[in-house]
Amino acid sequence: MTVSIRRETPQRASIAAVLEHAWDAGTFRADDIMDRTGLTRSTTISGIDSLIELGLVRELANARTEHGYRTGRPARRFELCADAGMVVGMDAGRAHVTTILADLRGHRLATTSFETDLDADADQRRRDLTESLDATLRAVDAPRSELLSVCVGVPAPVDADGRSPSHRDGFWPKSNPELLTHITPWAPIVQLSNDASLAALAEGTEGAAQDSDNYVALLSGARFGMGVVIDGHLLHGRHGGVGETVVFGRIEGVDDPDGLGQTIARWARQELAAGRIGPEHPLAQLPPALVTAQHVLQLAHEGDSASRELTARAAAMLSRITGMIGSFYDPEIVVVSGAVSAGIHDVVAAARSTLAEELDLPAPRLIASTLGAEVVAIGAVAAAVAAARDGVLALTPERTFAR
Repeated sequence: MTVSIRRETPQRASIAAVLEHAWDAGTFRADDIMDRTGLTRSTTISGIDSLIELGLVRELANARTEHGYRTGRPARRFELCADAGMVVGMDAGRAHVTTILADLRGHRLATTSFETDLDADADQRRRDLTESLDATLRAVDAPRSELLSVCVGVPAPVDADGRSPSHRDGFWPKSNPELLTHITPWAPIVQLSNDASLAALAEGTEGAAQDSDNYVALLSGARFGMGVVIDGHLLHGRHGGVGETVVFGRIEGVDDPDGLGQTIARWARQELAAGRIGPEHPLAQLPPALVTAQHVLQLAHEGDSASRELTARAAAMLSRITGMIGSFYDPEIVVVSGAVSAGIHDVVAAARSTLAEELDLPAPRLIASTLGAEVVAIGAVAAAVAAARDGVLALTPERTFAR
C-alpha cells in the first residue's frame, strides 16, 4: 500500500489528526481518537494503519489480561513509535556548545557540552558544531541517518531565512556564519533560532511559564537577551531581533547589556582591584580571572557583607530592567534564565520588592528559572520536536520509519 500525503486531501488530514493524537497520548485506542477528533471508525482505523505502515505508530500486545477482558475481542491498543527517529537541540553559545539528543517525544537520550571560542574563524565555528553533534550521536552509537529534526540556537537575531544581520563589532555574523547552510545536510528538518527565543520556548513548555501566554525569558549570563511571548505567540520581528538588548545601555543604572553573571563578576574584580575588598576575603584567594558571579552569589547568601553589596546593586539593576520590560510588553511573568539562575534567587527576591516603583502597569511576576544552563538546548529540543510533528508526514512516502 502506498500512502500519498503530499496534497491536502481528506486522507492526509485524517492521518495528520491521528498522528497528532498519537504524539500527545501514551497508549491509545481508536475510540480515543474518535472521541477527540470526530472521525468515523473506518477513517480512524485507516489512518492508524497508514501510520503503522509508515513506522510512526505501533500496535501493542493483546490487552485482554491488562484490562480484565473475559469474553469478546479486546480493543486494539497503539502508541507512537517515539524511537522511529531522533531530534537534536543545540545551544551554540559564546563559550560552549551544548547538544541534547532526544527521541520524538523529547525524552533525552544523550547530552554533550564542549568549549568553543567565537573569536575563532567561521570554519572552526562550523567544525565545533559538527564535532558536538557527532560526539552526542556516538554516545548512543547512532548514525546521522536516524535524525529527523535539528534545531540550533545562536546568540544573534535570526530571520526567517536563517540569516543574522550585520553588527557593529561583527559579533552576530561570528555567531551565525551561514550556519543554516552548514546544518542542512544533518537532517530532513532543520532550523536555526535565536537563543533567547529558545529559552522562552523552554520556559513555556517545561519551565516557570508553563501556564502563561504572556511572559519574557530574560537570559542573564554573559549578556542579556529576551525571548518574548505575548498572547501565546513567540515574537520575532523582521530580522528576528525582538528582544535584543542594546537599549539596556541607555537605562540609567544599567549602562550596558552585559548580563547579571558577567556584571556581578566584573564588579567583584573592580572592587578587588581597588582594594575595597581586602586580601583576606575569600574572593581575593582566587585569580581575578576566575572570580565568577556564582562565587559572589554564594558568599552573599552566606551573609558576606561585601558580596551582599554587590548583589544589592544587581537587584537594583534587575528591578530597573524588569520595569522596562513590563512597560514595553506588559507580561505576566519575567523569568530570569540561564546558568546564573541557579544562584540568583536572593537577587530576584530583592528586585521583586522594588519592582512596583519602576512602572505604572501592574508589575509582572519576577521569578528565577529552574532549567539552569541547559535552558537554550532544552528549548531547541522542544522546537525540534514541534518541527518534526509538523513536518514528518511531508517526508513520506519517500522516507519510512519502520525498523
